[in-house]
Amino acid sequence: MDKAPDSGSRAEPETIAHLIPRGGTLTPVDISIVVPALNEEITVGEFVDWCKEGLARAGATGQILIVDSSSDNTPNIVLEHGGEVLRTPKRGLGRAYIDASAYLRGKWIVMGDADLTYDFRELTPFVQAFQNGAEFVMGSRIRGSIEKGAMPRLHRYFGTPFTTWILNRIYHGKYSDIHCGMRGLTRVALDMIDLKLQSWGYASEMVLKAARLGLVTAEVPVKFYKDRKGRVSHHRRQGWLSPWIAGWLNLKVMLVYTPDSFLLKPGTILLTVGLLLSLALASGPITIGPIGFSLYWMLFGVTCSTLGYSCIQIGVLARVMHGLRPISLLRVQRLLTYDRGMLASGVLVVIGIAFLAALVYRYLLHGLHLQTVSHPAILGLLLILLGFQTFCFTLLMEMAQRVARKDRK
Repeated sequence: MDKAPDSGSRAEPETIAHLIPRGGTLTPVDISIVVPALNEEITVGEFVDWCKEGLARAGATGQILIVDSSSDNTPNIVLEHGGEVLRTPKRGLGRAYIDASAYLRGKWIVMGDADLTYDFRELTPFVQAFQNGAEFVMGSRIRGSIEKGAMPRLHRYFGTPFTTWILNRIYHGKYSDIHCGMRGLTRVALDMIDLKLQSWGYASEMVLKAARLGLVTAEVPVKFYKDRKGRVSHHRRQGWLSPWIAGWLNLKVMLVYTPDSFLLKPGTILLTVGLLLSLALASGPITIGPIGFSLYWMLFGVTCSTLGYSCIQIGVLARVMHGLRPISLLRVQRLLTYDRGMLASGVLVVIGIAFLAALVYRYLLHGLHLQTVSHPAILGLLLILLGFQTFCFTLLMEMAQRVARKDRK
C-alpha cells in the first residue's frame, strides 16, 4: 500500500493515514465518492464494486474514498477492490467528511453509506444534475423507491416527513427527504458550506447552509434497500433511542442555524403592536366603539414590545454570527454601528427618565405614596427597558462582528 501526503489535512498527521491501492494514482477526477465506514466488512467490497459500476454507467472518472474507523478487515477489503482508505479515529459522521476534505480530488462529490442501502450503481442522475448547473444535489428515497422493511414505519411516515416539513417551512425549500444519506455537491460548494458539526447534525447543516448560501439545488430519486443479511445498522447497534437522538440533533441544528427565520418577522409584528398600544395609551385609557383600552392593554403592549425587540435582536445577531447571508449582513453592519447604537440607547433612557420624573415628583410630594396610576410613567419604564436592551445589543453586535472578522482571517 502507498501512503499519500497529508498536507492540508485538518486532522493531526499522526492520527490520519491515506492509503491507496498498489498502482493507484492521485490525479484529478470528475467525482469523489466519499463514505464513512465503521466495521462494514460484510458489505464494503461489493459497495466499492457498485461505485465503479456507477461511475462507468455515468461515463465519469472517479475516486472512491472510504473514511474508515473500523476494528475489522474493512480497510483491507476496500484496498483489494481498488478503493482508497482514509484511516481516522472514530469521531462522528460529520467529522469524517471534515477529515476527508483535504483528500478529495473530484470537482463533484457524492456522499452516502457503505452498507449497500443506497444504490451507488445509479450515479447518472447526480452527474446529470451537476452538468445542468446544480451545486447541491439531494437524493430522495420518497421520490425514488424504498424496499419493504428498509425503513421503519415511524421514520417513513412521521419522522422524515415531519422534520422535512419543518425545514421546508423555515428555509422555503422543496425537499421531500432531508434525511436521505445519499447526496452530492460541488467541491466549491463544500468549501463554502464549511462543515462544523461532527455528528449526525452535519446532514441538516449541509441542507440549511445550502439554502442560506443560495446554492443551486436539485433533488434526484434514489433507491433505498434494507440491510443485508448478517448486518445490523448502526442505529440498531446503538439501541432504540439512537434514531430519536439523531432526529433531535437534526432539529437542533435547524433551529440554531436559523433563529432569524422564525424570530425576525414575529418580532417585528410584536414590537409594532406593542409600541402602538403603549404610545396610544400613554396619556390614559381610551375607548374605541364598544372596546375599552385601559392599563392592562398598555401592560400588554409593554410586554409585546420587549418580547418583540428581543426576538429582533437575537435574529440579527444570528445573521452576524453565522454569516450565511453576506448581502444582508453588510446592510446590518452599515446600519447598526456601535456609535448609533450607543446614541439610540442613551436617547431612549433619557426620554424614559423624563417621563418618570413627574411620577417621582408626585411620589415624593405625597409622602412616598402614589395617588393614581401614571400611564406616561409606564411608557417611560418601557423606553428605559428598550434603551438598556439597545445598549446590551450594541455591545453584543460589536463582539460578534469582531469574532466573525477573526474567523474569516
